[in-house]
Amino acid sequence: MKVLLTGASGFLGRHVLHSLRQHGIETVLLGRQPPVDPKATAWIAADLLASPDWATLMAQAQATHLLHLAWYAEHGRYWDTPLNLRWVDATVRLTEAFCQAGGQQVVVAGTCAEYDWSHGYCREESTPLHPATLYGVAKDATRRLVMAVCQQHKIPCAWGRVFLPFGAGESQQRLIPSLIAALRGQRSPFGINASAYRDFLHASDVAEGLVTLLQPGAQGAYNISSGQPVQLQALVRQLAQALQADPEPLLALASERTGEPALLVGDPQRLQALGWRPACSLEQALRQTIQEIP
Repeated sequence: MKVLLTGASGFLGRHVLHSLRQHGIETVLLGRQPPVDPKATAWIAADLLASPDWATLMAQAQATHLLHLAWYAEHGRYWDTPLNLRWVDATVRLTEAFCQAGGQQVVVAGTCAEYDWSHGYCREESTPLHPATLYGVAKDATRRLVMAVCQQHKIPCAWGRVFLPFGAGESQQRLIPSLIAALRGQRSPFGINASAYRDFLHASDVAEGLVTLLQPGAQGAYNISSGQPVQLQALVRQLAQALQADPEPLLALASERTGEPALLVGDPQRLQALGWRPACSLEQALRQTIQEIP
């Protein structure tokens, strides 16, 4: 197996690259940013949104498996940016080129934003796909197109719907780093939807889930999630306890958020059937994240 990995310089990509190395899987990176250690991993420089010569890139890579993570993800803007539409096109063209070059298997990172969030507990085969954002619509359209391309070439395709990852390397503007900063007194307290339930998973476990989808027999959509609903109020209290801080200034600002689902959790049974399990509990992962964030 030789994996062509995109998005390796991003938040999840760094964890996926580490997981691939831990498994001893030969990997070549494709993207604009070079790897941190260029001697450890082969790298092909390319801007996937700039209409590169796909055939030449695939000839350089000589990969058997494609693991595609790259997608515009600037915090707070990716929900509705038109760049999502360009990523649909780039992902489909990349997949087509990989298949034409003799690739054997495709894995793409999707998102829980593809689901109709009003259903709360999301299952791959029964929860409707009615995305509420342009990002979710673009990802769902990409899934349909990529799977059609792979089916045409008789190549298996696995689609990993990632729920709420956290850990080292994520934007400091995302929820858990923001909560940690507020509890440390590094930023002002802010309001959250304290009564809502969410599905959090450490980025290293998400990475293992995506790497699991490279195995033979993985095909179709898979939730990459803990399956454990955590109330945001309880999350704040867990972080406060670990930091020996007072959670009340944050919780005092809590309020209901119009349009936000009361429950958003993924059923991970399909992925678990492939042998995947989270390596650490939420409490362990939160404590590890606290240590990793300065």
